[in-house]
Amino acid sequence: MMTSVDTDLIRVLADPLRLQIVTLLAHETLCTTHLVEETGAKQTNLSNHLKVLREAGVVETEPCGRFTYYKLRPEVIVQLAGQFSDLAETARATAEANLKRSCP
Repeated sequence: MMTSVDTDLIRVLADPLRLQIVTLLAHETLCTTHLVEETGAKQTNLSNHLKVLREAGVVETEPCGRFTYYKLRPEVIVQLAGQFSDLAETARATAEANLKRSCP
C-alpha cells in the first residue's frame, strides 16, 4: 500500500508567510489588522495569502462587525500530521525488513 501525503496542502503551507500565519492562528483567532501587525506584511499581500489558506481549508472566517476574524482548522493539521506519521511508520517498517528493489 502506498502512503501518500497531501502535496497540495504542503505547497500551501510551504510559503513562509502562510506558515507564519498558521502558527499565529494556532495560538489565537485574529483579524486581518492583527495579522498585518504581527507579520509586517502589506494588507493586500496578507489577504491574498489568507485567501489561499481559506480555499485550502486550513483556516475559516468569522465575521465580527466590520472585521473578519480568521481561525485555524486544527483537524486539517492533524490530518497532515497523521499522513506524515504513516509515512514515517512505513519507512521504519521498510528499514526493519531491509526491503530494497533489485537492479535489473
